[in-house]
Amino acid sequence: MAAPFGGSSEADRLRAIERVRLHALVVADTATARKLIAPDFELVNPSGGTSTRDDYLDAVGAGIIDYRVFEPVSPIAVRLYGSSAALRYPVSFDLVVGGDLHVAHQGWITEVRQHGRWQIVWEQATAIPNDSDLFIRSIEPVS
Repeated sequence: MAAPFGGSSEADRLRAIERVRLHALVVADTATARKLIAPDFELVNPSGGTSTRDDYLDAVGAGIIDYRVFEPVSPIAVRLYGSSAALRYPVSFDLVVGGDLHVAHQGWITEVRQHGRWQIVWEQATAIPNDSDLFIRSIEPVS
């Protein structure tokens, strides 16, 4: 049976780990982020594209994805399921993509983690755009 919203110390530990990961992405500390993301990780980004751990962290390290702000705007909900956990929370994004596209908006993060080091296995980022035209430009294929 799942813990409803994770009031346990294990849930608090997961919240702390997630905050460390988000901070690492903002400061482009890919070595720290890599430790918190499973080798077989898959990200589904707001445009519906997918990235592996290496592709994602290479883009962050190279400044192709430059997070200025990436932080929860309310508490991180945690549900524990034996050897796995699901986390979900609204987030504030402020980032530059590809060196010239500045995007600032709210979103949702949903992720699945595996027990042990509690590394992320899957992550889904869903945008809540505040500027629909800019959002549409941000998800158009690069030519």
